Amino acid sequence: MPEHTEDPYNQRVHVKTLALPGGKDFIILSHRSATEYAVERYDADLKKVWTAAVPVTADESLEAFARNDQQALVVVHNKDETGQHLLVQPINLGNGQKLPAKKMAEAGPRERRPGVSISPDGTHVVAWRYVTRDEQIKSLTAAHYDRQLNKLKDRTYDFRDLGSFFSPTVQVANDGTQYVALIGDNNQKLTVRRYRDAEPDVKAMSVAVGGTFGGKKVTVRDTQWRLLDGQTLYAATICADYASGDFYSLKLVKFDFANADMKFAPESRFTPEYLAEVNKATGGSAKRLDDVYLSDVVRTADQNVVVVAEKKAEEGPDAPVRARELHVFGYNEFQSPTWHSIIAKNQQAPITESFTGIGYRAAAIGNDVQVVTLEKLKDKTDLYLRKIAGLTGVVSEPKGIGLNVANDQQLAYVKDFTTWLDDKTMIVVTRPSKKSAALQLNKLVFK
Repeated sequence: MPEHTEDPYNQRVHVKTLALPGGKDFIILSHRSATEYAVERYDADLKKVWTAAVPVTADESLEAFARNDQQALVVVHNKDETGQHLLVQPINLGNGQKLPAKKMAEAGPRERRPGVSISPDGTHVVAWRYVTRDEQIKSLTAAHYDRQLNKLKDRTYDFRDLGSFFSPTVQVANDGTQYVALIGDNNQKLTVRRYRDAEPDVKAMSVAVGGTFGGKKVTVRDTQWRLLDGQTLYAATICADYASGDFYSLKLVKFDFANADMKFAPESRFTPEYLAEVNKATGGSAKRLDDVYLSDVVRTADQNVVVVAEKKAEEGPDAPVRARELHVFGYNEFQSPTWHSIIAKNQQAPITESFTGIGYRAAAIGNDVQVVTLEKLKDKTDLYLRKIAGLTGVVSEPKGIGLNVANDQQLAYVKDFTTWLDDKTMIVVTRPSKKSAALQLNKLVFK
């Protein structure tokens, strides 16, 4: 079943296929019905190894899906008139047996929704509830758990000394280090605080990304935080003119606490010349940039960083949703901007499907970034693969993968299930034809 969310731009779980160690087997999270999810393990021949059902009630919704080397983790948010909490259901990867679920981050019914962060390798979990006063967040009451969901430490992330700031983001690294990222100073400054269980001291780094430039007040419009190697935190930020809303620049910051180093890349400006490039690439005539959202920060094998933003919009309460061009920016290993590119596309989906079947999926494979989209090009509906060279920004022509994909306005492809098992093997889920009512699991092996 497709996921339905009140906020289609901020889907909580957008990766539902996870490769397992060794690159042969994988697990998927399937939404079977209104009352049940299921975690399923498949082998290299797409044979189902086991299935573990995860029931959900009308008061529950999916919060997170992850795995470590021993367990799959499904996090469910529960809310009713008595309160709310997160429930983490671990599932043994070897045999599919469900282990005892653990309740985390209990909060009152009128409090903010509690949050959870899982390290990239799935070995650390941090869950928290918000403590507020007059709608302003004052602190987070958090608990840190290991891969077996044993509690390692209770702690409070205290922000009372900061004044006003935007909602905090919590990232937990593969070694258990916690980074709490904040947007403050009237939406002009990024601050990251580092917490380690064994250290009483809290380290902090801050950088102003907004301010007043040429008489314009510039503030943060959109931010994406990423732990690219499981331990180093990056932030990509789009800033805009506060008065007009016009996009102003893209900025990239590397918070390298291990080396006590913060690298602030020179900004990439959204100038009239940049808008002209967009119109030339897309064949459009836009007067300004609108509906562009940061979506990826990836790093290639040769340490080039690629930032991707996508234009996507709802066209009305009952109108289709569209995903259009990608804005792609490259940085070398020294954090200097080296290129940018606009990749034109024009995808459309019914409002009921939202953005689960359109948009794109990207991954760093070697020194390239591979991008997969569902598009109709030259009257052929297919999944198309583009390769972006991380060093130069050269974009290959879109190459059809050669799948039979339904070309009607029904659900034809669910990008949540697209993943690379290794450099040459990809898993995707499609509906093969108009006559088919079922989704099909496909494994693609590239030469």
